[in-house]
Amino acid sequence: MPTTQPIRVGIIGFGLSGRVFHAPFVATNPAFRLDLIATGNPERAADARAQHPGAEIVDSPDALLARAGDLDLVVLASPAHTHLEQGLAALEAGAGIVIDKPFVPTVVDAKKLIAKAEETGKLLAVFQNRRWDGDFLTIKRLLASGKLGSVQRFESTFERWGGPNRVRWQDTTTVDQGAGITYDLGSHLIDQALQLFGPATVEQAELLTVREGSVSDDDSFISLLHSSGVRSHLTMSRAAGQSGPRFRVLGSEAAYKVYGLDNQEPFLKEQRWPGSDGYGVTPEAEWGTIGTGDEVEPVPTEAGDYPAFYAGVAASIVEGAPSPVDPRDALEVVRIIERAHALSAAVAD
Repeated sequence: MPTTQPIRVGIIGFGLSGRVFHAPFVATNPAFRLDLIATGNPERAADARAQHPGAEIVDSPDALLARAGDLDLVVLASPAHTHLEQGLAALEAGAGIVIDKPFVPTVVDAKKLIAKAEETGKLLAVFQNRRWDGDFLTIKRLLASGKLGSVQRFESTFERWGGPNRVRWQDTTTVDQGAGITYDLGSHLIDQALQLFGPATVEQAELLTVREGSVSDDDSFISLLHSSGVRSHLTMSRAAGQSGPRFRVLGSEAAYKVYGLDNQEPFLKEQRWPGSDGYGVTPEAEWGTIGTGDEVEPVPTEAGDYPAFYAGVAASIVEGAPSPVDPRDALEVVRIIERAHALSAAVAD
């Protein structure tokens, strides 16, 4: 497409995902123009109009997809079980797609979308934004420096206190539809582990339903064995009143440990979008530490950079650069999640 023309974007869904994790990056990157937002919720529609007055609000995904031929990019900030149908429709109409995680519920669905993107020659990118978390970027820097030595174990914990179930798709849809904490937060943790240490197999999986009324797993542990020899221990929960370290990396020379979460999400929730003072910057008091025993020192946390994902999307559409997240990486995450569920179910039986 001509570089002088903005990339015309439509977003399906304006809940947490569309409102917080997608629209702000489209709105603040001059390469894009946000034309359409689809939401059937009147309150969310009002928020969309207030935050993005230049966008037209339509009341359903079908209404947006009917006009996908006028768009260059459709963002699927919608539930996982709708991604296959919506993604195929957008690609058929000639638009590229960004799909929020969970990518799709099954490897079969993932292969269908990848095949359609290759057939149409359009972009398919899965929104693995936490590749640009500041603490994750810090681990990448430490690994490259060799300061940790040879890593034997990587621990990644992403836990929240969800409270009682609510009327939302994450709490009311099933694992078969791509719901549950392993598809949700697990998609991030598995992707990060694979990016750091390469291909892996599932050695152990404990996927539990612990909250009353839950219809999918909400407390999970997965152990991966990477072909590199590293073991990853991944813990995720919606039922954790307190959380352990976000990351702990154990190496032959030193260990790195950090608590808390990257601050980009709370900034975005407060509409402090990219460019706001302090965006992506971790205060010194929240830096992690490196060392052994009592001999540890703080490690400056890299700046978080979620905008890099959409910069990569723009480069893919305008310049033909590779997708910022290879969909085959996302397919491998789905494969591991399916295997984890199978192993956990076998143990339960």
